[in-house]
Amino acid sequence: MFDTKMLLVILVIALVIFGTKRLRSIGTDLGAAVKGFKQAMSDGESEEKVKQLKQEKDADFDAGAPPREAEVKAPPKTNA
Repeated sequence: MFDTKMLLVILVIALVIFGTKRLRSIGTDLGAAVKGFKQAMSDGESEEKVKQLKQEKDADFDAGAPPREAEVKAPPKTNA
């Protein structure tokens, strides 16, 4: 698809249009954006795993535990 010569021509044209300083800043900004995106994706996945593990742990704990006081139904009080 892209030959090495075509890529070299595109890079030379970009260098002429933008200049070296502008290309350097564009590359830096683009690299920082990609790095931030990857970090956000990995943070989201790790938070999801932690949440899932916590839910599994709570489910295992609740299965073997006796019912809580709030869950036990008390008989209604009568006015006598």
